Amino acid sequence: MTFRPILTGTALVVALPAFGQEFEREPRNTDLEPAFEGQFRAPLDTSDVALLVTDIATGLEHPWGIAILPEDGGYIVTERPGRLRHVAEDGTLSDPIAGMPEVAAQGQGGLLDVVLSPDFAETRRIYISYAKPVGDGLMATAAAYGTLSEDMTEVTDLTEIFVQEPGATVDKHFGSRLVFDDAGHVFITTGEHSSMEYRDYAQDTSNTFGVIVRMTLDGEVPQDNPFVGNEDAIDSIWSYGHRNVQGATMRDGKLWTIEHGPKGGDELNRPEPGKNYGWPVISYGETYGGAPIGSGEAQRDGMEQPVYFWDPVIAPGDMTSYDGGVFSDWDGDFLIGSLKPGGIVRLELDADGKVAAEERLAMDLGRVRDVDVDGDGTILAITDYADGRLVRITTDGAGG
Repeated sequence: MTFRPILTGTALVVALPAFGQEFEREPRNTDLEPAFEGQFRAPLDTSDVALLVTDIATGLEHPWGIAILPEDGGYIVTERPGRLRHVAEDGTLSDPIAGMPEVAAQGQGGLLDVVLSPDFAETRRIYISYAKPVGDGLMATAAAYGTLSEDMTEVTDLTEIFVQEPGATVDKHFGSRLVFDDAGHVFITTGEHSSMEYRDYAQDTSNTFGVIVRMTLDGEVPQDNPFVGNEDAIDSIWSYGHRNVQGATMRDGKLWTIEHGPKGGDELNRPEPGKNYGWPVISYGETYGGAPIGSGEAQRDGMEQPVYFWDPVIAPGDMTSYDGGVFSDWDGDFLIGSLKPGGIVRLELDADGKVAAEERLAMDLGRVRDVDVDGDGTILAITDYADGRLVRITTDGAGG
């Protein structure tokens, strides 16, 4: 594949001959049969679209989440060691924004997601998620909101709305994405901290390991949550039986999520209230040592099936539903960050909400942790490295 580097001011632009990649799937890790047609290995598509990738900012230390500010205000980006940064439209990177909480910046933990409140224009409220130290060497996924100052130097009145319980000693699988619906709720995704000691907690609704949480914007429990009134369950839980949910978005009023499987078995889900998504009893993957997961089955009565799964994995970052004029043929498609093998995965859905086609894009970016769509329809992505990048993806003559 031939690359055409182009210099635009100080930014390096790389033009690819086509957006789609020359990609072949590797052999599976397991031979577990899909539950239905279209659940696995949809046809690979290749878009005939020329691509430009431009650096907006470099020098970000393991960036994890990005939020787009209104009115050409640039972006705010989290760095996993615990910093929140403002990135101006011209790429100028601010000093760390004051007011962030103490985070457990170890392993996979640290400052994680950041999103703007639906009423940000009036309140300047932002929400963050993070790995919180909770004493005695324990840590937990947490979420909070605060007010971003007009000059974007400080977050004030930080108010915690969720802390995973109990704390864990293992610094893996924190989740954690934040996404809003149109009815005044925020969904908070978590993980189950990976280890054999903790993973079974994902089947126990008396804790918040491996669950999706649903709260009001002020941190109250909605009274129509599925476990309200159940003395044996935590009433903030929306769904359970998840492994490590690191991607979430709304599409047509429904919550969609992406979670990491083990060796194989990454899942696209459409979580519904009160339902059990099976981990660690069922999975389309296997342990990293090659042994079966849980029951050794991928299907069991009373446990939900993923809409789609991958084997080998894509190691998902965040996801978004595309809506913009630059890549209009992709309207309604999912764009998913991939940490391994890297780049962006595009999924086309049919009228029934099943995956009709899959495409691998911009794999040369490497570890894509978050992906979003800017106001002009161009695609934004951040790469999870010690010298991470915020990049813009567009086409010849489109976008900035």
